[in-house]
Amino acid sequence: MHIYDVVIIGAGPVGLATANGLRDRGVENILVLDQTRAFRRVGQGVDILPNGLKALKCLSNQAYEEVIKTARTDTKPGNSSQSSPKWFFRDLQGKQIRSITLNFDEWVQNYSEGRISVAWFDLQTALRNLIPTEQVKANHRCIDVAFDADEKYVRVDCLSDSTTKNNPYAHWESERQNNRVQSQDISNNINQNIHQNTEPVEKKSFRAKLVIAADGINSTVRKVLYRDTNYQVFSRPEYSGYAAIICSEITNVPDEIQTEIREKFLHNAPIVTITQDKNLRESDCEQPARMILLSRKSGQFTYVVHIPVDLNKLQENYRIEVTLNELENSNFPETIKQLVRLSEPEKMQHRTYYIHRATLSDSLPFPNSANLHTDNNNSTNVQPPWYKDKVVLVGDAAHGMPPFAAQGVNQGLEDALIIAELVSKLAVSNKLNDENAIREAFEKYENIRRPVMEYVQKITMTGLNYSSNQQELEKYNQQIFARDFEQLVKNLNS
Repeated sequence: MHIYDVVIIGAGPVGLATANGLRDRGVENILVLDQTRAFRRVGQGVDILPNGLKALKCLSNQAYEEVIKTARTDTKPGNSSQSSPKWFFRDLQGKQIRSITLNFDEWVQNYSEGRISVAWFDLQTALRNLIPTEQVKANHRCIDVAFDADEKYVRVDCLSDSTTKNNPYAHWESERQNNRVQSQDISNNINQNIHQNTEPVEKKSFRAKLVIAADGINSTVRKVLYRDTNYQVFSRPEYSGYAAIICSEITNVPDEIQTEIREKFLHNAPIVTITQDKNLRESDCEQPARMILLSRKSGQFTYVVHIPVDLNKLQENYRIEVTLNELENSNFPETIKQLVRLSEPEKMQHRTYYIHRATLSDSLPFPNSANLHTDNNNSTNVQPPWYKDKVVLVGDAAHGMPPFAAQGVNQGLEDALIIAELVSKLAVSNKLNDENAIREAFEKYENIRRPVMEYVQKITMTGLNYSSNQQELEKYNQQIFARDFEQLVKNLNS
């Protein structure tokens, strides 16, 4: 059986970006596996911010150029300031809290790199088309990884042509589903799938010197890494407490409501975020309810509402009621609630948000906590590892979180850059079988990336007080957007 230098599990943007980075650095004996039956147009829009684009450019300039081509027209480089829209944040009375320019060149002026909006599938396709077809395999759902100490390779077991279960962690749910995932042993799942599935099931195995897991927030590889360890309680992500409810194509809106919404909130802009303007640091809650309201066609509205909500309340027949209750609790104006009442249930979907924290405090009940990796303080700050033996987690598999700060893909691209640099150095020095060298590389990756993720996750979950603390906002922008990734790469190679 062929032994690959690297097998990447997950053909989303992070996995494919990692593959492009490795190939650009001469590591071409690689394979990318993904569970999807076929690559098709799914997923929502993605904002790639300056830090993500900087990381991508350092990873692969060709990949960077191809991704830029797929950007939504009004966010591509070269658009004049006059023709580029802005994304406004307004309080519940319609007063402007802040605005974000969607002009690529204005972002370049501030942070030495731009910002684009792109469809998830277009981003995936642009990255996938740069890799030889035979090196990216769909319909290969990873079910297990195992390290063979004698042979010094990792075996990756996959199922093909099997029924892919609904994944409550990664997709919009349009039908009533039970989002509670029962904890089951992975080996039992394998047998259950093989024996109960009426479709042909083929089990395939691949061998690799290293495995990079970019298989998302509900990572199978993470479950395997933590299985039968003190970290098993963290193998599945925790519900963040928040969900998104979306409704598209609301067209039956009376003229008086349309007029008030446009004059009070949209102000001729195509998109606006409506939220409470409050000091979240002094609030009992973390992220308050917020509505992202879009109107790209006359008389037609779309909204996405982010709300704190109990999982048990997210059922198809109660989405409107749940949304209205949260908007009422947050004192949203009657006009916005009227818009929600006009929503057609069949056009509504929901998505639950999960989180795999980079660091966890002692507020959670930890089994065998005395044996867990803690920081230098006396408090129990648990850091679930991102690697084991010759397997490493990247992107959402390592540190998934809700999209409130639009940093999921961007932080994943940063992971891809660091891990591609470190793995390529191992390959060039012929150390892909050197367990000590691999451990040192993975430790360096984790030491570089974990502090950044702790900060980003904290901001994601607690928010920034946009209007009254400009200094905090600017600090965040500088720490995330203004970093020099070329210098970071030079430091890695010094």
